[in-house]
Amino acid sequence: MSSAKKPLAGLALVLAATASACASTGQSAADKEMEQAIEAALAPAPAEEREAANRADPLTRANFWGKEYQKAPQDVTVAREFASALRGIGSNKRAIEVINTTLIVHPGDADLLLTLGRVQMAEGQFQQARAAFEATTQSAPGRAEGWAALGTALDQLEMHRQAQASYQRALQIDPARTTTLTNYGLSLLLSGDLAGAEAQLRQAAAQPDANSRVTENLALVIGLQGRFDEMKTLSSQNAPDKVAEQNADLLRGLVQPARSYDSLMNTDTSPTATPGTKRRLRGSID
Repeated sequence: MSSAKKPLAGLALVLAATASACASTGQSAADKEMEQAIEAALAPAPAEEREAANRADPLTRANFWGKEYQKAPQDVTVAREFASALRGIGSNKRAIEVINTTLIVHPGDADLLLTLGRVQMAEGQFQQARAAFEATTQSAPGRAEGWAALGTALDQLEMHRQAQASYQRALQIDPARTTTLTNYGLSLLLSGDLAGAEAQLRQAAAQPDANSRVTENLALVIGLQGRFDEMKTLSSQNAPDKVAEQNADLLRGLVQPARSYDSLMNTDTSPTATPGTKRRLRGSID
């Protein structure tokens, strides 16, 4: 090769190397940009966005947590929030699927187990809910809501003595929990202990967060004991005098309280009840 051609060949090699380096540099930049985009897409939403989503309407909340769940399906907090959001829009079966999948990774998480039991209760799966709540009490024996929730499942299974023992455990931990006092009182009523039911419901009605539902249940228990004037006085706190009188008249013909769970739960204690309307005991899924 002539001396004139050697510099040209060298220049060609330099240009080729430069072009290759530029291409390599461009590819690395593109790869880096892609990685950053993926990381951003998979990053959890900041706390303020999560708080805003939980204040939004149920469908918006469910969509938000569904996206968060896709990012991190094994994150126990995300799974719990997503299941709760699904429950809020009535998608209980999907909520159960999400929780059961997450429990494989976090088998003893008390919050997940408690949520699972509540969703199963809403689906009428009382035996499964009982198992979930029992697992909750084993994982977190110091949490009142686990024992109280177990009581509601046992009552649904008409195992009232066992339910009452669970309520007692819950009240040992949190003596002023209104929902527990209410459900305990209704459980005692279902097993025929009117005096015990009244005592628990009076305690529930005395709590600062007690609502008209508690008062209605207390009025019913008093009426079932034949104290109709006292029942009317109590009912009139939430309903007009005429309605309270009508509700009292509904119970005058009762010789004894109904004992079965179905018969009591298929009656209506609303303050707007009219003659001929069945009364309904109102408990809460704890």
